[in-house]
Amino acid sequence: MDNPDPITATRRWLQRAVIGLNLCPFAKAVQAKDQIRYVLSEATTPEALLEELAGELNWLNETDPAVVDTTLLIHPRVLQDFLDYNDFLDQADAAVDALGLEGEIQVASFHPDYRFAGTDPDDPGNLTNRSPYPMLHLLREESVERAVEAFPDPDAIVDRNIATLEKLGAEGFRKLLE
Repeated sequence: MDNPDPITATRRWLQRAVIGLNLCPFAKAVQAKDQIRYVLSEATTPEALLEELAGELNWLNETDPAVVDTTLLIHPRVLQDFLDYNDFLDQADAAVDALGLEGEIQVASFHPDYRFAGTDPDDPGNLTNRSPYPMLHLLREESVERAVEAFPDPDAIVDRNIATLEKLGAEGFRKLLE
């Protein structure tokens, strides 16, 4: 996506794809309550991104969940290559552990070229984690647990999402975000 404003593009993706297609049935509530923090990283190296990630993890942990429940750390200038991004996720998890936040905050991954292990690049299931820019989604474990408990069959979400995206196709997904 060639949008010059990564936050605007991310908001559009969240509204049209994640919420609009109901890919994540838990996203609508935090969006409606304005509890999503959008952070545009200036990092140009993985090391700088790791420092920003640590700062955001601490910030989210110290912030009242009623004010901000989740953070999207968008980093358009670093880890454009999916394999590099995927390797970085181990460092992101290590940062959570090093800060003593394991069991408190988790990092979910989204990237324009996201690819689940063992899938073809054009597999529609990959679209569930394809975002306009590389980003790290910081989620409070407590909020995730509460959302999963409230959903009658959370395992059905994956199957429903794949069926939705197979029907829509990559071209339909692209047009949805324009």
